[in-house]
Amino acid sequence: MTPGQVEMISLGGAIGVGLFMGATSTIKWTGPSVILSYAFVGLLLYIVMRALGEMLYINPGTGSFADYATEYVHPLAGYLAMWANVFEYIVVGMSEVVAATEYLKFWWPNSPTWIAGVVIIVMLVLANVVSAKAYGALEFWFAMFKVVTIIIMIILGLAIIFLGFGHGWHPVGLSNLWSHPGSSGNGFFTGGLMGFFFSMSVVAGSYEGIELLGISAGEVKNPQETIVKSVKSVLLRILIFYVGAIFVIVTIYPWNQLGSIGSPFVTTFAKVGVTAAASIINFVVLTAALSGANSGIYSSSRMLYKLSTEDNAPKFFSHISKHIVPNRAIYGIATGIFVGFTLDVLVAKSAGEMFVIVFSSSVLPGMIPWFVILLAELLFRRHNPDLLVDHPFKLPLYPFSNYFAFFMLVMIVVFMFINPDTRISVTAGALVLIVATIVYLIRNRKAKA
Repeated sequence: MTPGQVEMISLGGAIGVGLFMGATSTIKWTGPSVILSYAFVGLLLYIVMRALGEMLYINPGTGSFADYATEYVHPLAGYLAMWANVFEYIVVGMSEVVAATEYLKFWWPNSPTWIAGVVIIVMLVLANVVSAKAYGALEFWFAMFKVVTIIIMIILGLAIIFLGFGHGWHPVGLSNLWSHPGSSGNGFFTGGLMGFFFSMSVVAGSYEGIELLGISAGEVKNPQETIVKSVKSVLLRILIFYVGAIFVIVTIYPWNQLGSIGSPFVTTFAKVGVTAAASIINFVVLTAALSGANSGIYSSSRMLYKLSTEDNAPKFFSHISKHIVPNRAIYGIATGIFVGFTLDVLVAKSAGEMFVIVFSSSVLPGMIPWFVILLAELLFRRHNPDLLVDHPFKLPLYPFSNYFAFFMLVMIVVFMFINPDTRISVTAGALVLIVATIVYLIRNRKAKA
């Protein structure tokens, strides 16, 4: 894959339906201060990605963050990182396929949901089994659609705010950022400190997938050069897209009206007279869902392959095809997504209800790679002081930045358990990790016996 494709893969993994669908919940909890929430979690992710980049620069390889967890923390940490990744992306893939079938009904309202789902899954599997290059090309275009739309929306939004474009040339101004107090009595932090921390859990879920850079690093040309460029640019771009888009939304509309106007992205386009706004945004969120599922199949299939080669998953999945891709692992992940999608269709009362529940349950497992990256980097430095002497891409402010990011991520998880809206989902994710740990300990005990 090319450096451009790797950057788009990281962008595609992180700019998904979490932005388009998650914005309403985060704004409800904390109001306009959600801008700071996205910026703050972005800072934490910058620290995580710099820690990963420091290690990748020395040893780029597929599945790298799991390798580092195994080598520098404990084999259990690597095991959990890999299985958490597999679980996260089967669940995310499931929810994204459900979302995609709903988006297709915008144009074909009478189309059977299960047929659309099967077609989507087959298309994504074919893109992944042909070659890493084919996957990279498809993901490049998926991400491009999202990025271009968000940029256009930000430009139009700024024109509305500062020039009054589409608003009779009367600038909206910035007053919506503070003039509508919430339960806290504050117009910016409308839900107080508690609401601010609640919002960070969904924000963290929106950013998950950015570590895909580590998994794809072993399949690029000039990996060291690509890693440095990608880590530096991807974080800045994601902050611009997320913080920029959210700033436009909460500045144009009073935060307490966003729940009643439908999609704030659609409304922003409609406000300036783009009559096809609904179709445009529907197309973008469709590609966002397909992109999330596509990235998930790529990422988790590599992890399942690695688990198989290390005897932590059935040997069947360790096969490499003539196109040099783990095709059986790809089929395995796709089968998991298909089974979950089928259950969704048969059991769920509504696609929206199932999407929220399923997507939220992936948040805690999705954070496991971040925790193990931060821990592994601390121990990586202690074990390899000689490699850091002339290292050109070290984590800034080590080790304080590392400790700070780790502590704040723990706080986000704590507030997920406190928040009644996320408590059940985060508990489900925690149970998966506990079961995986028990299985690992039993297997190890038997191996030693």
